[in-house]
Amino acid sequence: MSLIVETLSDADTVARRAAAAIAEAAREAVAARGRFAFAVSGGRTPRAMLRALAAEDVPWGQTTLFQVDERIAPRGDPDRNWTSIPATLITALGDRACAMPVEDADLESAADRYAAVLARTCGSPPVLDLVHLGLGADGHTASLVPGDPVLDVHEADVALTGVYQNRRRMTLTFPPLDRARFVLWVVTGADKRDAVAKLRRGDRSIPGGRVAAEQQLLLADLAV
Repeated sequence: MSLIVETLSDADTVARRAAAAIAEAAREAVAARGRFAFAVSGGRTPRAMLRALAAEDVPWGQTTLFQVDERIAPRGDPDRNWTSIPATLITALGDRACAMPVEDADLESAADRYAAVLARTCGSPPVLDLVHLGLGADGHTASLVPGDPVLDVHEADVALTGVYQNRRRMTLTFPPLDRARFVLWVVTGADKRDAVAKLRRGDRSIPGGRVAAEQQLLLADLAV
């Protein structure tokens, strides 16, 4: 695993740099394979990243957007990661913007269906061109939280978690993260300093440190 680290001045600069990195990866993927499939996480800085991405030179017609994780909550709930994705970006993608089906009554079947969509788009087993990840102060990434049984799910690409911060989640598991061609970490804020230090050491005591994709880029601000 190769982790490249870039430290930038502030969260806004990190967001713009991340958007540019995604756009570049999209153009390269389309040139090489005819399509670009990526997955995004939620969070404050990623909202700015996605707004900036909407203005980038991206081959939207050959691009598919997936979610890394999502809270089990009703449509339009402010807790939902999907709610923070700019409408302009969703409009540009049309039915290639693939929200996790967390409103379904049968969530286990819903997770299996989302994994099937991944496989139809990205092969079997699915290989995403880029996965965007954040990092919590406790070292969690996606909704792979310390102590949750989902950390040990290896036979499914999409799974359900226990309750974390008052919500259950649907999340990609480690296997699709590890298979990704490129992992883009976007981490800002002084509260992440210890977790980032562990990530940079490859410390497997935190979930973030267990992500084993071959190519990884960490974009962080000076506070980290």
